[in-house]
Amino acid sequence: MSEQHYFSAVPAAPAQERTHRFTIRGVEHTVTTASGVFSSDRLDKGTQVLLGHVPDPPRTGTFLDLGCGWGPIALALADAAPTATILATDVNERSLDLTRRNAAAAGRTVRAVEAAALLAELRDSGARLDLIWSNPPMRIGKTALHELLESWLPLLADNGEGWLVVHKNLGADSLTSWLAEGGWDVSRRASSKGFRVLRVRH
Repeated sequence: MSEQHYFSAVPAAPAQERTHRFTIRGVEHTVTTASGVFSSDRLDKGTQVLLGHVPDPPRTGTFLDLGCGWGPIALALADAAPTATILATDVNERSLDLTRRNAAAAGRTVRAVEAAALLAELRDSGARLDLIWSNPPMRIGKTALHELLESWLPLLADNGEGWLVVHKNLGADSLTSWLAEGGWDVSRRASSKGFRVLRVRH
């Protein structure tokens, strides 16, 4: 199966579901994963690095897990800020379903919405995001990745922050340069296991 399969809106392969117990940013969770979604059998290393280095989110605000997969980043946000509004988005409907189910199993409220629909909703309402945490899909290619970030980062509030984790071999440094050239205040906040953790602000 192609490495790109989890970028499909509807994965072609039947969902082979599995249950795992992971510690996500210090909190133990029993989660359901499935084939056809990103990192279906583990807590991805990049996600681990991101969650190990981001500062605690504010107690309130609107936060987004961009490219949610089965939902580990959304769960971490909801655990850290249970009274905040937690959004999660992906193009993959199986990912969205798993994120909703895993949040519900944890007793957390996460609203998981398909990417184009959520983007349109936020733009139409004029809503702003206080925080974006993302392990972005670098393998979709530079052009598609740039389009993705150009769509979502402008939704950050004036004092909002985006936190991205990118492997250095998949273009972390060139992405940093591209963001800076686009007028973003971008800084490398951590390096671990070959990954860079970037903070992006207006």
